[in-house]
Amino acid sequence: MNNLPEPSRVVQLPDGTYVYADTAPVPAPFQGAQVVHQHIHQAPPDRTVQRIALGSGVGAGAVAAGVYFGPLLVGVLTAIAANIALLAFLALILAWGVHTVVKSIGGDAGTAAMKNVRKARHRR
Repeated sequence: MNNLPEPSRVVQLPDGTYVYADTAPVPAPFQGAQVVHQHIHQAPPDRTVQRIALGSGVGAGAVAAGVYFGPLLVGVLTAIAANIALLAFLALILAWGVHTVVKSIGGDAGTAAMKNVRKARHRR
């Protein structure tokens, strides 16, 4: 079994030079407007703050630290905010659960306390 590709044909052009014959299919002729798929990538970071810092005499090391740690700080603060939001949501669910259990189990004392709270709210 021979797994090698077919050898390319060598042809002689009218001017006498030899070239390899192209065995690839010929592309279809142009038929109207082509659709261009343009991939939009993230824009480069804005360097205005760094340029101002360099112009005011801050060293290049401080500017490089700002370039490196600036996005890192934004990411860390975003993660912290997401954690706090999750904890607040859990606290809300737990408070709702406690409220529901107390309301369903509570007897006469709970009903009386609820009436007192309502009266106190209306007196304001």
